[in-house]
Amino acid sequence: VSRTYPPGSTFKVVTAAAALDAGVIRDLDAPTRSPDPYTLPGTRTTLTNEADGCRNASLREAFEWSCNTVFAKLGVDVGVTDMTAMAEAFGFNDDGLRVPFPVARSTFDTTVDRAQLGLSSIGQYNTRATPLQMATVAAAVAGGGQVRSPYLVERTLRAGGSLVAAAGSRPSREVMRPSTAALLKELMTGVVDKGTGAKAAIPGAVVGGKTGTAQHGVGNSGTPYAWFISWARGAGDVEPKVAVAVVVEGSAADREGISGGGLAAPIARAVMEAVLGG
Repeated sequence: VSRTYPPGSTFKVVTAAAALDAGVIRDLDAPTRSPDPYTLPGTRTTLTNEADGCRNASLREAFEWSCNTVFAKLGVDVGVTDMTAMAEAFGFNDDGLRVPFPVARSTFDTTVDRAQLGLSSIGQYNTRATPLQMATVAAAVAGGGQVRSPYLVERTLRAGGSLVAAAGSRPSREVMRPSTAALLKELMTGVVDKGTGAKAAIPGAVVGGKTGTAQHGVGNSGTPYAWFISWARGAGDVEPKVAVAVVVEGSAADREGISGGGLAAPIARAVMEAVLGG
């Protein structure tokens, strides 16, 4: 809660939500007319992908395999106004969040040009988030587009068991349309079932997730951060029961071996299993 990180591809959940809510994408399986590589507008800088098959990929395919080119172009197509509105609906740029102590401000830059917007839309440039913020993103999808303000302590009891204080029920607010959240649930389950988040799968449970590997440092020289955000619904549950965000920093693995799907997803799975089994 006190430190922010570049969220990398986990931010593509926000970009997908903005594209769906704004009507830029209406069909998860329609081609997106995205080139590979993608030249950032007004520059000679090109983006490429780790995965093959990203050229003109559908949103579903691009989400499952985390195509940078598709999502950078999507962010540019959505535009800075609608991208900012969606990011701020999730809680970015909020200075007032307390749990009850202050939480570091997660940021989405509102002063970007189109090239910078493309990078921001894949969780790079000046986009930064606390793990709590990204857990809130996952929770909003799991909650059908609704989110509640987080808190750290549910209740405080005296030694004898009597109640001193409780967090109480907190009103929810709508982040995105319920139909958008339903489509994002589809996309996130696809990541675990068929894409980069396979190591988060839990037998008998429905798990949705999004991987991320965030570059940082001068010339991207720092050890990448490995991210995974997710939610899970147990076999006996009507709705998802848990939402999680994991970020791994300072990994001793070879740089080529650092990925959200490889390092962070198994940790998220262990947390979700503990909650579902509790």
